[in-house]
Amino acid sequence: MDRLTVNTQGSAAAPDRRRLRARTLTPPRGILDRIGHAAQDLLEAGIAAVSVHGDPLVYDAGCFPWVPALEARWRGIREELDMLLAEGTAIPCFQDIVEEVRTIQRDTLWKTYFLKAVGMDCRDNAARCPRTMEALALVPDVKNAFFSIFEPGKHVPPHRGAYNGVLRLHLGLRVADPARCGLRVGDRLCRWEEGRALIFDDSFNHEAWNDSGDCRVVLFVDFARPLKRPWHRLHSRVIDAGALAPFMRRAARRQREWLRKQRRP
Repeated sequence: MDRLTVNTQGSAAAPDRRRLRARTLTPPRGILDRIGHAAQDLLEAGIAAVSVHGDPLVYDAGCFPWVPALEARWRGIREELDMLLAEGTAIPCFQDIVEEVRTIQRDTLWKTYFLKAVGMDCRDNAARCPRTMEALALVPDVKNAFFSIFEPGKHVPPHRGAYNGVLRLHLGLRVADPARCGLRVGDRLCRWEEGRALIFDDSFNHEAWNDSGDCRVVLFVDFARPLKRPWHRLHSRVIDAGALAPFMRRAARRQREWLRKQRRP
């Protein structure tokens, strides 16, 4: 499907949910994979059933009362980003921190500057961006946050997130040519806008691209999906426990190693 002709009006009907959450890059390779995928489908159906805002692909920003205050601070966040870029601050490729990203990135065109992450020491980076951290404090239950930089020509192929218990927010910071940058989520085509928040469920199959001649930068935030009581608090703690997962421990170690290199004279 040509990504520029995706239907932007429709939303997924219930029978299409499984199709739109397709694991494009990781089809089941055996019976254990199939059992695992079936268990995940059941878990995600349960999460959707107790979700405060239902199970849309892309959320109406009006569902979240803190969005206007966050958007109002975008220029201060952009100034801190521009300071980092002007100073030539070292910003690693995503896979240099999270090794598993190699399944969707083999080049060096997607860079990330971590500000907050479950189990990861981001204090040095956060200290350089105080206004950004103040803005992030407005978002309830933030789990991960970083500046996400797409160099010109970057295309992230179709994939899906690991779990529908978190929602993803992109706050547009640098979008020189919105018509040539985009994000497909399921059967929805979205465009980034500077100063505007885009919130979506990354467990639906999605892809992103920057066909413009300039960098596209967003503040990339994962936060716990709001669930009905009593599920939300328990669910948030389960996500935090993810810091113990092997891939998160590897990411924390890579972040520490990267920080040590930056601190050397």
